[in-house]
Amino acid sequence: MDDKILKKLDELKRERNAVILAHNYQRPEVQDCADFLGDSLDLARTAAGVKADVIVFCGVHFMAETAAILCPDKTVLMPDEHAGCPMADMVTARELAEVRRRHPRAAVVTYVNSSAAVKAASDICCTSASAVDIVRSIPGEKEVIFVPDRCLGDYVSKQLNRSLILPMGYCPTHNRILPESIEEARQKHPNAKVIVHPECTADVIAKADAVGSTSQMLKYCLESGEKEFIIGTEIGMLHRLSKEMPDKRFYPASPLSDCPDMKLTTLEKIIWSLEDMQRRVTVEAEIAAGARKAIERMLEVSSQTPAKKYSS
Repeated sequence: MDDKILKKLDELKRERNAVILAHNYQRPEVQDCADFLGDSLDLARTAAGVKADVIVFCGVHFMAETAAILCPDKTVLMPDEHAGCPMADMVTARELAEVRRRHPRAAVVTYVNSSAAVKAASDICCTSASAVDIVRSIPGEKEVIFVPDRCLGDYVSKQLNRSLILPMGYCPTHNRILPESIEEARQKHPNAKVIVHPECTADVIAKADAVGSTSQMLKYCLESGEKEFIIGTEIGMLHRLSKEMPDKRFYPASPLSDCPDMKLTTLEKIIWSLEDMQRRVTVEAEIAAGARKAIERMLEVSSQTPAKKYSS
């Protein structure tokens, strides 16, 4: 990284009393300049307690929305306002209302990869790290609508042996990882353990040694005595894993699992954002109030759990 850019960034952070939050899928140089790095659950918790006037959120729009909802007294900036999430666009508040109409007594669990309006129409949110715990907390006799990720919902359903109502939705990046991708990676690296994200399809998950969110992947690899791992998630995660465990080797399950939205943020855009205090993320008060309840319920229930072997 250019020393002049880093010096300018440090000056702006001090001047604005700002912190940088970055998701594990960001560009390596963005990860390296972040004050806090993590998955959606890590960053939601961090945003809720951070001591700063300005939060620069290096991720995608729904993540910055979550920070704005949890920190209404802070300025939340997005370096690139076009960094969205295709999965989040696969369900709208109107569509969710229609599903609820057909299942009026069901609880709605909404993955954080969703708009604030959808969160506001939900009972509780979850992340990939907390989804199993969240659904487990709902009484067994109650129906559960799980949106928008059908793959994550299917994984949770199998883990708990519980039927869920799963409207269609998926992550295009994780769906580019195929069973053939895992087989090819194993042939190249026969001694490597395979760990995949629960946003992957069921046939990919079935071939894995372990399943987990990015924070759970990190924990699994740190605690494992193995030295080689095939990582089935967005390829930005390999930078953090390699940096924290330089004595171990990490290989992508598929080189195609690259999220273009996550890669829109650059160091230059972070600097421009702080210079101009632009691309501020705000949420309408009524929607924010409803979404905040669902997010805060998630934070109350959530507990970090280790990645687990998939059982069909």
